[in-house]
Amino acid sequence: MTMLDLTTHFAKFRAAAPERINLAAHSHHDWPDVTFTAQEQCWHDAAQLAGEKWDLVFGELIPLVQAGIARHLQLPDPSTIAVAPNTHEFLCRLLSCFPSNRPIRILTSDAEFHTARRQLERLEEDGLVAVTRVSAEPYETFAERFHTACGIDEYDLIFLSQVFFTSSATSGNLKALVEAVPSQEPFIVIDGYHGFMARPTDLSEIAGRIFYLAGGYKYAMAGEGCCFLHCPPGYGPRPRDTGWFADFGSLAVPPGKSVGYPRDAGRFLGATFDPSGLYRLAAVFDWLTREGITVEQIHCHAQASMTLFIEGLALEHIDGLRVADLITPWGAKAQHGNFLTFRTPRAGEIEAKLAKVHVHCDHRGDRLRFGFGICTNAADVDQALARIRRVVGS
Repeated sequence: MTMLDLTTHFAKFRAAAPERINLAAHSHHDWPDVTFTAQEQCWHDAAQLAGEKWDLVFGELIPLVQAGIARHLQLPDPSTIAVAPNTHEFLCRLLSCFPSNRPIRILTSDAEFHTARRQLERLEEDGLVAVTRVSAEPYETFAERFHTACGIDEYDLIFLSQVFFTSSATSGNLKALVEAVPSQEPFIVIDGYHGFMARPTDLSEIAGRIFYLAGGYKYAMAGEGCCFLHCPPGYGPRPRDTGWFADFGSLAVPPGKSVGYPRDAGRFLGATFDPSGLYRLAAVFDWLTREGITVEQIHCHAQASMTLFIEGLALEHIDGLRVADLITPWGAKAQHGNFLTFRTPRAGEIEAKLAKVHVHCDHRGDRLRFGFGICTNAADVDQALARIRRVVGS
C-alpha cells in the first residue's frame, strides 16, 4: 500500500488553517485548489449568461458530471444519473414512487445515516411505512443475515449503506445482495455516501437493478450541493414528488392532461438549485483524470494512512485508542471504509482535547472517528500522532 503526497494541490485549504490536520475526512474533506477556479467560473457564467446559464448547466455541465460519476462507478449509461442538492431530496422522491393506500414495506439496517433514519422513523409514527431493521452488529455476519432477511418477506424498498457511517464496516458484496432478493419488484437502494470515491465500486453488472445514492460532500472533495442518484431504467417512472426540472426539456410545450416524465434519470429531478457544487465536482473529476489518480489509489492511500496511524497508536497504549477498541476489525482481510471508528466512553473527551491542538476528528456517542483522505500525507499523520501523544496520552 502506497501513500500519496498531493498536499500541494490543496494549498488554499491548508493555508487557510495551517495548524489544522484534517482527520475528519470521512465528514468534510479539504477541497483541491481546482475547485476554487471552478467556483469562480460558476460566478462568471452567471454574470455572462444570466438566465441562459441553465442551457450551459444542462447542456454541458451536467453531462460532464454524469460522465465522471459513470466512469468511477463503471455504469454503462451516464443518462441514468440524476443530480440534486442533497440525498434527502432523492430519498423522499423514491418514497413517493410507491402506492399511497398502504404502508411502504422497507428492509434496512439499524445503522443507516440520519437522512434515512430520521425520515423513516417519522413516517413510522404515522403508519406510512413498515420498517424491518437488521442489526448491523456483529459486522462479520451482517451480509449473511441481511441476505437471508431479503428472502423471508416481501418488501417494496430495500435500503442499505455500502459502508456504515457508525463503524466503517462494509455491508457486503453488492452483486450478492441483488442476487439475494428473489423478486425483481423491490427497489434496491444503496447509500454510497461512504463508498463513492472511497472504495473501488463496479456497478456494471447490476446497473439495471439498483439505485445508487451518493454525493460530492465527502470523498469526492467537492463540497455541498452536488448529490446524485443512479436510476435503473423502468423503476419509479412517475415519482409523485416531482419538480419542474423533471420536465426541463419540454417547458415550452403546453401542459397536457397528465404530468409527463422523461424515461431517463431526469424523472427524478427536482427544482431550481445552486449549480456551483456541480462546477466543483466536474473540476475534481477533471483534476483526478489529469493526475492519473484512481479510486483504487485513493483507497490504498487511506489504508496506508490508517495502518501508519494504528501502528503509531499501538506504541502509546492509550485507553480508548487501542486496536482492541476498533469497532471494525483491522487486518489484511478486513473490508473497510476510509475511516477508523473506536468505541470508547472517552470519545467526546478525546475529540475535545484534540480540537484544542487542531487535530480534527469527530464522535457520535461512544464512537470516535478518524478519516483519511488524499488531502493529508504521512507527515500529517506523524504530526497528528505527536499531538495525540501530548494531549491524550499523558
